[in-house]
Amino acid sequence: MENTSLQQQLLEAGVHFGHLKKKWNPKMLPYIFAEKKGIHIIDLNKTVEGLQEAAAAMKAIARSGKKIMFVATKKQAKEIVQECAKRVNMPYVTERWLGGMLTNFNTVRKSVKKMQSIEKMLSDGSAENLTKKERLTLTRDKDKMEKVLGGIAQISRVPAALFLVDIGHEHIALAEAKRLNIGTLGMVDTNCDPNKVDYAIPANDDATKSIAIIVNYITAAIAEGLQERQADKDDDDNSDVEESAEAKAARFEQGTEGGDDKGRRSRGAAPAGGGRRRTTGGPARK
Repeated sequence: MENTSLQQQLLEAGVHFGHLKKKWNPKMLPYIFAEKKGIHIIDLNKTVEGLQEAAAAMKAIARSGKKIMFVATKKQAKEIVQECAKRVNMPYVTERWLGGMLTNFNTVRKSVKKMQSIEKMLSDGSAENLTKKERLTLTRDKDKMEKVLGGIAQISRVPAALFLVDIGHEHIALAEAKRLNIGTLGMVDTNCDPNKVDYAIPANDDATKSIAIIVNYITAAIAEGLQERQADKDDDDNSDVEESAEAKAARFEQGTEGGDDKGRRSRGAAPAGGGRRRTTGGPARK
């Protein structure tokens, strides 16, 4: 029933509409259901399978505490992806993919730190000593960097996986991820090669509704993984508290038993020879 309702939602969102037949990639053949008026129709059964597999992988990564980077620089996907990534506190790139964002991560981190230092200068008043023109230049630089790097400002290491909307459009990000052996998941339309990603979700990657339903489903899986991680942490904390309480109780019992032994020793008989009556007289005369 769940698959049926999900299929219905995907159908209503137009996820099944592919590209024109002349633009297709032959490797997408297993995911194509039919052709209608020169347009390929994606098999929604395959979409559901791919979506559920990708969601399970995302959930496992989130539960392990690792980061998943959302990448979507297409105009119709920017706002949707940004909102969903913020909801689960994951990094995202929605403006422009800087070459070397993963392969040259240390340099990108320097740019992020520069952006953060400018923000600090502008917020704590230390920029008041500068001229008006210098402050204006700093503000413009900060806005420009924040637009491109704002989504990855909070990560200190390379993410564990990339989720891509339109793997053909994000080919640079995909190539960098492959070079670093980072897991990849993505929406794959009929004009792309599904073998380029680890988890392919055959779907219409141009329509806003189609992008929204897929990204929201993935985000829900990540949120579930994060909740389970938090629940595991709480269980561990509770078990630690219980163990420490048991340890204290055990030490208390040992101390009590030790005190009883001392009391018993103090209340016991005197050492051997201590209770004998000394005789001062010599041996009896015959």
